[in-house]
Amino acid sequence: MLMRSRYTAYVVGDTEYLLRSWHPDTRPADLALESAQRWLFLEIVATERGGPFDDRGTVEFIAHYKLDGARDAMHEVSTFTRVHGAWVYVDGTFRA
Repeated sequence: MLMRSRYTAYVVGDTEYLLRSWHPDTRPADLALESAQRWLFLEIVATERGGPFDDRGTVEFIAHYKLDGARDAMHEVSTFTRVHGAWVYVDGTFRA
């Protein structure tokens, strides 16, 4: 659910939510989004753990977007963990 809500935050440009849902140890001081980038849809490829009884999980996804008239996609495996009971984004590894 956090992965989908963070994707939605990218779609609507909600940087405050993105920063709030980022792990404090890996969160950047600020976040600038590409205003010309238009997110099209999110494709969840795989998940590992991340259930109600887990403290960590991963989500592999492909986020499709359009920038300067060209379609492209970002393929990432994201790591999530719980901090004080709430899921937060830790980091991600890009895939080709």
